[in-house]
Amino acid sequence: MIAYKGFQKDLKCRGFQFQEYGINETEKANCRQNGFHCAENPLDCLCYYPNWKNSVYYIVDASGDLDEDGEDSKISCTKMRLLKKIELRSLLLHGAAYMSKYPNRKWNSHVAKENGTSCNGFCIVRGKDPKAKGQKGDLLLLLKEQPGNSQILEIGVICIDGQKYPEEAWIDVTGKLVEL
Repeated sequence: MIAYKGFQKDLKCRGFQFQEYGINETEKANCRQNGFHCAENPLDCLCYYPNWKNSVYYIVDASGDLDEDGEDSKISCTKMRLLKKIELRSLLLHGAAYMSKYPNRKWNSHVAKENGTSCNGFCIVRGKDPKAKGQKGDLLLLLKEQPGNSQILEIGVICIDGQKYPEEAWIDVTGKLVEL
C-alpha cells in the first residue's frame, strides 16, 4: 500500500533507525502500540511531524501485517520500504490530490475552511472561495470546491515572494490579491 511517512532528519522514528534502501521490518503492527506508522493522507504526516524544517517526508510502501485505528488515516505495518523523499511543497500537493480523490473524507486539522493565515511556513485552505495570507517564503495551498458539492474544482499553490505575492495580503486560488 502506498502511504506517506514523516521522520526526524536522521530517518529515526520512535527510536527506530530506518534504512533508506531495502525493506525495514518489525514484528507486530498495532496503530496504538507498535509497528511502523505511516498515513494514507499525506497531510496527516504534519500532525506527527509538524516541524517540517527538522523533519523529512517520504512516500512509502507499507506491507506485511497492516492495522488502522480509525482516528485519522494512520496505518501501522510490519514492513516498510522508503520509495521517494519529498519536500514540503510536494507533500502539500500530494495532500491536495488526496482531498481531490476523497473530497468527503474528514479534513486534516491543518486545513482551514474558507480563509486562513500561514503558520509554520504554510497554510492550507479549502472552500467555495478560499483565501489565504502569509509571510515571505510561506506556501499557500488553496482548494476551491464546486458550488453545489465538496468536489475540488481548482487548486492553487502560491509561494509568498514579497513582490508579486506580498506579505499579509489575502490571495485567492488563482493568485489574485483580494479583500477578505
